[in-house]
Amino acid sequence: MDVRFVAGFAAIVDDAAEARRFYGDKLSLPLKIDSGSDYTMIELPGLKHFGLWTLRDAARSTFGRDEWPEEVPRPQATLELEVDDVAEAVAELKGRGLELLQDTRVEPWGQTTARLLSPEGLLIGVVYTPMLREEESKS
Repeated sequence: MDVRFVAGFAAIVDDAAEARRFYGDKLSLPLKIDSGSDYTMIELPGLKHFGLWTLRDAARSTFGRDEWPEEVPRPQATLELEVDDVAEAVAELKGRGLELLQDTRVEPWGQTTARLLSPEGLLIGVVYTPMLREEESKS
C-alpha cells in the first residue's frame, strides 16, 4: 500500500459543544459544522507530520521524566499546531484561561514547543518547526 498523505485526523469527543468551544474559541481554529450532525471539521491546509510517539517519550518531552504523571490524564494522541511565534501563542492561550503542561522551550531537535491537554485527552503542541519551514521554502 502506497499512502501519499494523511486525509484526516479527528478527536473522539464526548461533548460536541465543549469540543467546539475548545478548538474554535480557545485555540481559534476555523470550524465548519456539518449540518444535520454533530460532526465538526477543522479547515486547515495539509498535515506535515504523522507518527508514533511512545508515552515515555511524550513524558520526557513534556515533563522531563520517563513516566507520565499519574495525576495528569494520559493523552490519547498528539496534535501539533504550527504557529509563527510560540511565546505569543502561549500568552494568548493563558489569557483565555488555559493551563499548559509545558511552557515554551526549544527541543533538542530544534523545534520550539509548548504543550497542553485537551478535554478529550489530546496532547496539543503549539509549535514552531524550522525544518518544516525549510521544506516549504524549497517547494
